Amino acid sequence: MKIIVVSLLVYISTWLRTHRSMRIEIVALRHQLSVYQRSVRRPIIEPEDRVIWPWIARRWSGWKEALIIVQPRTVMAWQRKRFRAYWTKLSRAGKVDRPALSKEVRALIVRMSKSNPGLGSPRIVGELQKLGIQVAKSAVEKYRVRCRKPPSPTWKAFIDNHLKDLVSIDFFTVSTVKFKVLFVLIVLAHHRRKVIYFNVTEHPTSQWTAQQIVEAFPWDTAPRYLLRDRDKVYGTDFRKRVRSLDIEEILTAPRSPWQSPYVERTIGSIGRECLDNVIILNERHLKRVISNYLDYYRRWRTHLSLEMDAPDPRPIQGPEIGRVVELPEVGGLHHHYERLAA
Repeated sequence: MKIIVVSLLVYISTWLRTHRSMRIEIVALRHQLSVYQRSVRRPIIEPEDRVIWPWIARRWSGWKEALIIVQPRTVMAWQRKRFRAYWTKLSRAGKVDRPALSKEVRALIVRMSKSNPGLGSPRIVGELQKLGIQVAKSAVEKYRVRCRKPPSPTWKAFIDNHLKDLVSIDFFTVSTVKFKVLFVLIVLAHHRRKVIYFNVTEHPTSQWTAQQIVEAFPWDTAPRYLLRDRDKVYGTDFRKRVRSLDIEEILTAPRSPWQSPYVERTIGSIGRECLDNVIILNERHLKRVISNYLDYYRRWRTHLSLEMDAPDPRPIQGPEIGRVVELPEVGGLHHHYERLAA
């Protein structure tokens, strides 16, 4: 502002001076400019300079020849920028901005992202919604601590008219500290992405797998359809037992795990979020670890496909209930958040 005032005073004083003194002063100023131009490679431009030169350009046709510190097109760019800023300010006048997040909510977002590195922004939004805090995904993106690991892959599209009556089964392997290979059987209900049964064995057979189906669906709880791959473990004994339960088998194409995306995604989550961080000692230890994780998965872990809810629906807790507390799950690998009265 000081530069603008001084420039205006100089402009007014020129009306009180003779032409001879003005011409001499112009020669002196041009000589000093040439010296500065030789010694200063890039002059420092202040905001006041961006105001003075557009004003000079509107009142003097020879301003381009006298301009040294910047290019003429730079002055034009300054004017266009001021024009856009002026009309942007007018168009936004009277509009109410989105209220800023409180310090406590920002700290909670940071804490959630640090305690759960694999927790993406949508799932953090879901966790906050369950605590009665409405936050936009863009706000979470702004404040969360980003991890260096690549994001998890998205779910493949899978449309089935009988989703509530469809379950998937699949095996995956886990190696122990003594290099023994254990096989884990997962039975997943598609409707709520809920693991309804699992078991571990060192020697999977068709007879053992058939018995697991009976234990997974006691009484009249058997589903209408069973989705599986073409592994040889699902042999004659297994197929007979499934038919006796009045279950229709749906087989995926050979070497096409993407045709059974729900159970494959669940197995991937168990690996990334649990087993990749634990050294398995034996079969008993593996059962305990998976059981703890599946309890967290069923009760607390929010899912994109369930509209940010857990397989067992979680109630929304409003701020009036109390403060937010962080409780460890799966030995501290994960955490869940709920409100407790003070």
